[in-house]
Amino acid sequence: MTLVTLSDVLQPALKGHYAVAGLVTLGWEDMRAYVAAAEAENVPVILQAGPGCREHTPLPVLGKMFRHLAGNASVPVVAHLDHGYTSDECRQALDAGFTSIMFDGSRHPLQQNIDETAAIAEMAHAAGVSCEGEIGFVGYSGGEASAGTDPEEAEKFARETAVDAMAISVGNVHLQQDKQGGLDEPRIRVIEAVTTVPLVIHGGSGVPVEQRTALARGSSICKFNIGTELRMAFGQALREAVSSDPSRFDRNSILKDTHDPVVAATRQVLSAFKAN
Repeated sequence: MTLVTLSDVLQPALKGHYAVAGLVTLGWEDMRAYVAAAEAENVPVILQAGPGCREHTPLPVLGKMFRHLAGNASVPVVAHLDHGYTSDECRQALDAGFTSIMFDGSRHPLQQNIDETAAIAEMAHAAGVSCEGEIGFVGYSGGEASAGTDPEEAEKFARETAVDAMAISVGNVHLQQDKQGGLDEPRIRVIEAVTTVPLVIHGGSGVPVEQRTALARGSSICKFNIGTELRMAFGQALREAVSSDPSRFDRNSILKDTHDPVVAATRQVLSAFKAN
């Protein structure tokens, strides 16, 4: 059994100068491919159930899927709730067997975010699992604009919430399909100078790979969330599988053809976060 908490994988990453990928899942096919890729690279992996995933599949089912994969994996696997917006949702994830919950109060005023995140972190720790919080809103490509993380607020947030990981807004954007952006490294340096908690980058698909590697090896950023680029790889593989034989209609047969391409794309992502 290799089911572990977020702290179990991020604290060694912080000390060992590497990062762990938080991979955004949508269904059985991609989460199975992510674990296969992690085993091939011999690295831990964080399986993440975000809002879109939870709309499609109930949390109790996702918890069992994650735990089944972890129980048969040769590498550490974290079962992580991504962007939980309410205490009830976070409690449901705990009851479903998740080993890490991320509460997103980043749209709220600072003190409300601190108070709500601290209460959820306390609930998580009482259950023996980890908690990630977010300070500074990370926006969406073509949608809501980001609000960058203030380093003084980050220090207060980390100290008063006792979170195990802290997501920050430093030029990262959700759902970005290219890698033309890049992160605000001076802001990252100020934040890591006043905090000791592992830092998290949401919207990691939009960050150039070279910068991901440099920050994984040379900063307190220990977790990069990656979703969009792997969903794009899955979509391309699925289109090719459907188009290759118009007479084929069995979805299990079609979806099977996505496995190897998604494993290959995921291995590229994971390899960039390794230590020197």
